[in-house]
Amino acid sequence: MALGRRGLLLGGAALLALAGCKSDAKWHSVVVNGALPDLDFTMTRAEDGKEITAAAYRGKVVLLFFGYTHCPDVCPLTMANVSSVLQKMGKKADEVRVLFVTVDPDRDTLPVLSQYAASFEPQMAGLRGTPNQLAVLARRYRVSYRVTPATATKPYTVVHGPSIYVFDRRGKARLMVPKFYDAKADIAGVTDDILRLVAE
Repeated sequence: MALGRRGLLLGGAALLALAGCKSDAKWHSVVVNGALPDLDFTMTRAEDGKEITAAAYRGKVVLLFFGYTHCPDVCPLTMANVSSVLQKMGKKADEVRVLFVTVDPDRDTLPVLSQYAASFEPQMAGLRGTPNQLAVLARRYRVSYRVTPATATKPYTVVHGPSIYVFDRRGKARLMVPKFYDAKADIAGVTDDILRLVAE
């Protein structure tokens, strides 16, 4: 289901209010230094079925995104734009990891999630958690999501925040990209931001 205007705002409005005063003209994305905690999670990686923690990605710049594989618009468009960023980075993209966390684990089995991640760039990994692991991680970064099973009169629907959360090599929250799923996405600007973090 395509996200409505209200659904799109759920995941980022509160954080934008918090981080708005921290905006820095030198960055193209929203600066969130001090507004969000360090990267921390325990989840299952789709490609190999291993339970991993955030420690597995220390030393890399990490882009964290919450979505689902059946998403018709926001998720694939966001990931396509992220792919464009990584391609523009050339060899330096090896220093980046993109973590796609499913908010729809009932349908996004490990094989489904693994295949979805593999359809984009090699730096992308699909992560699937238990309902509790997902809830803890989403709450940590103030991400709203809702899954409503189908009924006789209504289709299966999923609503989630569209923001990308960016962490430096130490796992510190540094930036947020609140909207990266349409033709107006600032691919050049986000590429510049990620390259700066890689160079730190």
